[in-house]
Amino acid sequence: MNRDTGFPRADAEHDFLRARRRQVLSRLATWLRREPDDVNIMLPFDEVVEALGWNGERRIGLHVIRLDSIVGSVDRGRDFDRRFRPTSGRVRERWERLALASRRGESIPPIEVYRVGELHFIIDGHHRVSVAHARGLSTIDALVTEVRTKLGPGGIRYRGDLIVKDYRRLFLERVPLTGQARMSIVLSDPWDYAELGEHIEAWGFRLMQDEGAFLDRATVAARWYESEYVPVVRMLRQADLIGDRTEAEAYMWVAGERYRLIRTHRWDDEVIEALRPRRR
Repeated sequence: MNRDTGFPRADAEHDFLRARRRQVLSRLATWLRREPDDVNIMLPFDEVVEALGWNGERRIGLHVIRLDSIVGSVDRGRDFDRRFRPTSGRVRERWERLALASRRGESIPPIEVYRVGELHFIIDGHHRVSVAHARGLSTIDALVTEVRTKLGPGGIRYRGDLIVKDYRRLFLERVPLTGQARMSIVLSDPWDYAELGEHIEAWGFRLMQDEGAFLDRATVAARWYESEYVPVVRMLRQADLIGDRTEAEAYMWVAGERYRLIRTHRWDDEVIEALRPRRR
């Protein structure tokens, strides 16, 4: 337990030293656990919005936000880690000045943030957030600008997760599914989104050849989901061929195996029986 000395300036100095010590210990623990390098790195706002697809923004004014909802930064990611602990002594002078003002009860201006879904990214106020974390606070005043994106940020924990979102956004531009169909297609490997996109475009080309008519991307996407994906997934569930994959991953695997084994795009009991012994 940390005990204050009763001298605000000395306590502010101790606050900084504790924050730095915790940051170093956190880096050491990450290394010992062999965790990915990005677990303690702030999410970069520009990369997040690029991966999700910018779709507009609006200022919504002053709000009280949770400190644990602040996960990234616009341009100061090197000075603080994911928990806004200082990564070096470079910020010490300004940090301690703000900590001293906070301990004396002086008025601290609100920070400025972008909001993406439920996540917040700092525009201005990195030191204020760092001090608030160090003092054990749970909320902070913030001037908020809400950013709308084509995809939601759900599932983003670390920087490495952005590539999956980026590939999913590109996939949905090529295959503009909507509603339940849009939510149903979930893949773990980002490259699988590109492969599935190619597969659906090829399926759509064969459909247009069969019908002798041009179909736009939205129509192809809807027809593929309703007449190909849903029936196939239903058969795979009945045949107990989903396993521990997502439904979309099971569909991709079995579609590839079907064509490799039988060189046809039909679905029937013969196809399922041919695939069953090859279940992974």
